[in-house]
Amino acid sequence: MKRNIVYSVLGLFAVMAMVSCKDNASAKINAENVDAVQKEVAKAGEFPVMTFDRVEHDFGTINEGDVAKTTFTFTNTGKTPLIIARAQGSCGCTVPSFPKEAVAPGATGVIEVAFNSTGKPNLQQKLVTLFANTERGTEVLKIKAMVTPDPNKAATYNSPIN
Repeated sequence: MKRNIVYSVLGLFAVMAMVSCKDNASAKINAENVDAVQKEVAKAGEFPVMTFDRVEHDFGTINEGDVAKTTFTFTNTGKTPLIIARAQGSCGCTVPSFPKEAVAPGATGVIEVAFNSTGKPNLQQKLVTLFANTERGTEVLKIKAMVTPDPNKAATYNSPIN
């Protein structure tokens, strides 16, 4: 019985919150934003296209502890502005940076990727996923490196877990 009362009260609060927010939300709509969205919708099917100089990079052999960096250059070969919402490395050792502003059709941009090899001995292969307004929604870049283990840490890599 108490549970039904609690659910009823929570439901009532949820409905009140949605109704009260509805008026505030409509007051916040900017007419210019609506026009911009309508123009983009009118171009339905015309997506920006990221054309890269390359989608893979091999750092070769590096020493453990090195921070290796590379850049991937791309051109927006589509007909609408390209917006990269975020970029994510497959682990914390791979850090991408990307243009925060829209890339116009025909314009170029750069994705910078830094790979920190600390604690990453031997062959390493990492991905960078770009979340963008392209037709697929994501674009993937690959990096790899053969990391020569730090001789001072080599004993800890082979030690048994206690």
